[in-house]
Amino acid sequence: MNRIIQTTCPYCGVGCGISANVDEQQHRLIISGDITHPANFGRLCSKGSALGETIQLTNRLLQPRVYGRETSWTDALDVVADTFSKVIAEHGQDAVAFYGSGQLLTEDYYVANKLMKGFIGSGNMDTNSRLCMSSSVAGHKRAFGSDTVPNCYEDYEHAELIILIGSNAAWCHPVSFQRIRAAKEANPALKIVVIDPRRTASCDIADLHLPLASGSDAWLFNGLLSYLYNHNALDLNYIQAHTEGFGSALGNINHGYSIEQVAEHCQLSVQDVQRFYDWFTTTNKVLSLYSQGINQSSSGSDKVNAIINCHLATGRIGKIGSGPFSLTGQPNAMGGREVGGLSHQLAAHIEFSDADTVARFWNAPNITREAGLPAVALFDAIHEGNIKAVWIMGTNPVVSLPNADKIKQALQRCEFVVVSDCIADTDTTALAHVLLPAQGWSEKDGTVTNSERRISRQRALLQPAGNAQPDWWIITQIAHRMGFAAAFNYQSPVDIFREHAALSGFENNGQRDFDISALADMSATDYEQFQPTQWPINTQYPQGRARFFADGQFFTPSGKAQFIAVTPRPPVNAPTADYPLILNTGRLRDQWHTMTRTALAAKLNRHKPEPFIDIHPADAEQYGVSANSLAMLESEWGSMIARVQITDNQTEDNVFVPMHWTAQYASHGRMGALVNPEVDPISKQPESKHTPVRIKPYTPLWQGFILSRHEIQLTEADYWIKSKLDGFYRYELAGNTLPDNWHESINSKLDTPAQWQEYRDSAKGIYRTARLVNKQLDTVISIAPNHHLAERNWLSSLFAKTELTKAEHKALLTGKPPLGGADVGAIICACFNVGEKTIKAAIKEHGFTTHQQIGQCLKAGTNCGSCVPELKALL
Repeated sequence: MNRIIQTTCPYCGVGCGISANVDEQQHRLIISGDITHPANFGRLCSKGSALGETIQLTNRLLQPRVYGRETSWTDALDVVADTFSKVIAEHGQDAVAFYGSGQLLTEDYYVANKLMKGFIGSGNMDTNSRLCMSSSVAGHKRAFGSDTVPNCYEDYEHAELIILIGSNAAWCHPVSFQRIRAAKEANPALKIVVIDPRRTASCDIADLHLPLASGSDAWLFNGLLSYLYNHNALDLNYIQAHTEGFGSALGNINHGYSIEQVAEHCQLSVQDVQRFYDWFTTTNKVLSLYSQGINQSSSGSDKVNAIINCHLATGRIGKIGSGPFSLTGQPNAMGGREVGGLSHQLAAHIEFSDADTVARFWNAPNITREAGLPAVALFDAIHEGNIKAVWIMGTNPVVSLPNADKIKQALQRCEFVVVSDCIADTDTTALAHVLLPAQGWSEKDGTVTNSERRISRQRALLQPAGNAQPDWWIITQIAHRMGFAAAFNYQSPVDIFREHAALSGFENNGQRDFDISALADMSATDYEQFQPTQWPINTQYPQGRARFFADGQFFTPSGKAQFIAVTPRPPVNAPTADYPLILNTGRLRDQWHTMTRTALAAKLNRHKPEPFIDIHPADAEQYGVSANSLAMLESEWGSMIARVQITDNQTEDNVFVPMHWTAQYASHGRMGALVNPEVDPISKQPESKHTPVRIKPYTPLWQGFILSRHEIQLTEADYWIKSKLDGFYRYELAGNTLPDNWHESINSKLDTPAQWQEYRDSAKGIYRTARLVNKQLDTVISIAPNHHLAERNWLSSLFAKTELTKAEHKALLTGKPPLGGADVGAIICACFNVGEKTIKAAIKEHGFTTHQQIGQCLKAGTNCGSCVPELKALL
């Protein structure tokens, strides 16, 4: 009998609730949105909707491995504990480090942080949340005295002006974006401003797009503060009663911030800057949503404070529909911040200056009283040999960190590398001495916290795969072996959660924002049945609290918010004659991080199956690259090869590439190899949005593709991309040496030799061949001297057929459907597998004029809505 279990999505910080229909006998999940969850009210994006397709055991790590050999948990844990203990004895506690992830549950994070900072006695635990949210943390703490997000999602419906700053929410936080879209449809007076160098899908609902120069955000918001002052739009009573430092912040912008000067610095029109400033000045309820375009900067903390300054100056904070609202990147980046996952934090939002508080609670006399190394510096220390042993938990830094080739070298040099993950083969696991099989989503049990401070349960849906164990258990077992058993005597996640909640209230007296002490004595049943709730959850707010700071009280020593005087700084690395373009990086609509989960779902690989470079037409012409051709990007730190997309959505002198591809899916697709390792001096967050690069055509002798029902290990291509689709794999290829016979080469890799049909034009360098087994298409190969190849989409559709027609058989090597044959075209709607040509045909046949009409006919755009901007473009 199937069970219905409510859990939480493991992707972005929106924190959507999921209702999973669990068929444990068939190891199958049917996923739908939880209509009762206040983060999404039943909506899911394409990634969340496809979660049921990602629970397969493909590439799962199922058993511990020590130096390449499968072993028992006992032996593996002994090796880890003994080696860490030996390194500490010989080199001191700072010779070891943990590197965690926003994919960890709060309970996992808590025990990892407790072990490293409380009992090993080193601050060297950091997390990949350093790469996405640490500038927000720094900005909050400087302004509010605490890492407090003031707002909640309900503000979307109440705001009169929503500003998306460095946030392509349409692709990165799709469910929140659809909620904003619905708010605008319900209230046409709601204005939307998008501030982003690129014209992204989020601009679909924008009344104003400000394509500002990369890195110039602080100029724009300093200018806004100056404009508010000069136009008597300040809330002077609020400033006097509830803030400090306004005079210093204002003195910093006395000169150089006229609208004309701001427009020049930001490379915007005077009219657009004027309109934005006027709207902010005259609108009562203003909501500023910001994300990685602000945070991932060498001046990210200052940019955050420049935004917050404008809200403090107008008293637009803590009120319904108003405030600065950080959109968190990962599902539990917020939970990690709560338990001290960043190297400069202790648990429960307690600072190192109050380490004695945590030491008393934990009974940890060896607690560290100093911050450890943040992510980039931590891996530099590994590279230099100062850190001898590192434990990486649930993340893939060889792909995701900047200067990623150096990260790879660091782990190759490191004496002892432990990786706990649910995936066996990643760029990072390949360098591990010990691999520990962790439970994945659908098996783990615990809590996560989303962008609006809402704690939700992530519940186990299925039995663990193989011998996988929860992260908290693995960490606890190591703690026992290192001599700390009494402090890590946990039997279940609720034991850890109760301690986490108790610490939040310990010696608090309202001095700290994070307080869930009302949950410190919760029963196992209450934990199992816990409903999504925003913290704080204490005696004053037993049901949680939606917003902070409505009373004008902050967590600074004076109780007043602090204005921060911001001096705009350009990005550290400016373009040069050798590297004249600026590289911007980010997420795709249908992929997540390094694709270890999303690449398993065929529907998520259809929309963008290959790494690409977005480039403006003028730049493409200048540097000699053409649409759909291959190009090489190079920086001072590394290189990658990707497919060219020419678009005027991209600003001149800038290029964009997605972050997701790894060595498992692409030969030269790792974006992190290019990215400069500069960091914000305050938050230590890397500058992932601004790296000087150059571009040049990549001109191999041949290009091609293979579509095959079989996963093939390719040695014939210098450049390759692999993606899993419905019932087959797609490989994009290029190289400088052709095999003598492609079908013999492929046959040698397969168990079932079969008949092939071929077409060859040696003079033109064209070769096509197809393999059929029992009248079904099994494999098709297309080779040409350039990127002008046979049509892939129609050929792809043939893999769904149990038997090809004679007409289809004859047309195979042309790559074009026979007369009357269907070709859906490139996939636009991943949720319902609707292609571009199908949509165009429906528009032409029915005379559609709105995306809603397309949705009624084809369903496209009716689930997560992320493809709506593309539907509008086709209209």
